[in-house]
Amino acid sequence: MTTANPRRGYLLGICAYTIWGLFPLYFKAVAQVPALEIIVHRILWSALFGALLLLVWKHPRWLSDLRDNPRRIAVLVGSGSLIAVNWLVYVWAVNNGRMLEASLGYYINPLINVLLGMLLLGERLRRLQWLAVGLASIGVAQQLWLAGHVPWVSLALAFSFAFYGLIRKQAPVAALPGLVVETWLLVPFAVAWLAFNADAVSMQASFWTSTQVLWLAAAGPVTLVPLLCFNAAARHLPYAALGFLQYVAPTLVLLQAVLLFDEHLSTSTLIAFGFIWAALVIYSVDAWRSLQRNKLLVAAQD
Repeated sequence: MTTANPRRGYLLGICAYTIWGLFPLYFKAVAQVPALEIIVHRILWSALFGALLLLVWKHPRWLSDLRDNPRRIAVLVGSGSLIAVNWLVYVWAVNNGRMLEASLGYYINPLINVLLGMLLLGERLRRLQWLAVGLASIGVAQQLWLAGHVPWVSLALAFSFAFYGLIRKQAPVAALPGLVVETWLLVPFAVAWLAFNADAVSMQASFWTSTQVLWLAAAGPVTLVPLLCFNAAARHLPYAALGFLQYVAPTLVLLQAVLLFDEHLSTSTLIAFGFIWAALVIYSVDAWRSLQRNKLLVAAQD
């Protein structure tokens, strides 16, 4: 079992969520390709890139450990399915002018992380953390109420990624081998989709001589790098803390939606944004104070 290192966890988490927050720039670059076909390429190129990375970044006995524990493979089937759903909904939302809804989904996600951490992992919140959760809940509830309908994009993104993170936090599989197995388990479905869709963009001869193939091949590293950071961070941080770091990504998405892609930001959304950022500041202050106390405890023991 890896010893928890909160500092490393926070750095890895911030790295993951910053990259995810900039994803719309990548998906807008391949917007001419249908969302489902983009996901097919994400699976295929991620599987190839992950396998190559695994050859360089050695993980002794990972294959034999999985072979000797078939239940771990079943767990990775579940987590792989969840991340595939999350990818599909997100790409569709970005390329169909629903970036603000996608942003809201990832604002809701940390609250679900906190709830799952309390209900399933026995985690407890300190007073300032409760205050942060309360403020964030007010901001999210305001947006849900004003939407006037069930925001299915937001909820699908929030729940799929919350349960994905929970499964990967609990799964006794290292980050890289787990990701490689997840993607390779999805490869047969991706290949079958291409085989039965002869009119797909990537099945045309001209595709392989265009710049599109390079953009879609980049889906491998673009997908795996932040997931590696996230899965590694999950082993060093409480699930609630990992969830609150996630506010970095939807904030970046929201800013891009308004400043770059001309989606309308209403006053009510801006107010909700203010509540959520206040929650993040309070939670960050509490996390910093906790790290300082842990340092003092370690120093006293030495």
